Amino acid sequence: MVANVLSIAGSDPSGGAGIQADLKTFSARGCYGMAAITALTAQNTQGVSAVQAVDPEFVAEQIRMIFADVRVDAVKIGMIANAGIARAVAGALRPHSTIPIVLDPVMIAKGGAALLEPEAVAVLRDQLLPLATVLTPNLPEAAALLDEPEALSREIMESQAARLIMQGPGAVLLKGGHLTATESPDILVSGERFHWFEAPRIVTKNTHGTGCALSSAIAAELAKGLAIVDAVATAKDWLAGAVATSGTLTVGSGHGPVHHFHGLWK
Repeated sequence: MVANVLSIAGSDPSGGAGIQADLKTFSARGCYGMAAITALTAQNTQGVSAVQAVDPEFVAEQIRMIFADVRVDAVKIGMIANAGIARAVAGALRPHSTIPIVLDPVMIAKGGAALLEPEAVAVLRDQLLPLATVLTPNLPEAAALLDEPEALSREIMESQAARLIMQGPGAVLLKGGHLTATESPDILVSGERFHWFEAPRIVTKNTHGTGCALSSAIAAELAKGLAIVDAVATAKDWLAGAVATSGTLTVGSGHGPVHHFHGLWK
């Protein structure tokens, strides 16, 4: 049986991030993808020029219509944009909280543009984090959620991940890609267990949408029935290949996308 996965996120017309990247990822991982759009962005590989948020009630109605008709095996939440949408998404998902939910707290675009209004951080923290099966922040996002400086070491990463667990998610995957080192370690905290994922840093400018792709791949693997540690490991292996082969694509002149279909296209 093919798993069905729903993305709740913003649109990236350049195709490297947002729902476009999520749908590609679901397909690459053998799942049927669906999407409820939270915001429209005007962007390319060089940056974001404008954002148009969708009415919160319309976001909720998109989600309700999917669940009214389709079996949903996992949900990925990406760009939320504002507090009203955060509340609407939380309200629409609470009746379905037994389904795996992967929350990628998208706050800042690769080029530096803000993708989450400051007042929405508290709502995301209070209403969406407790619904998440897995929270997947990078170091700046974790710092914003905790209202403290960004982690500069593995020890601080471990401490911050443990404190994020106390805010309600079932597990936290804290991504260490912003560390200034030759390695790019991630730490998964589930309950009282800590699991480090080690990976060499791949030198490339094609990193647009890596967070979207990883969280979507984790959601796809959870939808297929994998345990959290195995889902993260499988998703990370796939993403490493997508980043390593990104140079075979010629998309834009800025931060290009990863190659979602590297395992399928010849």
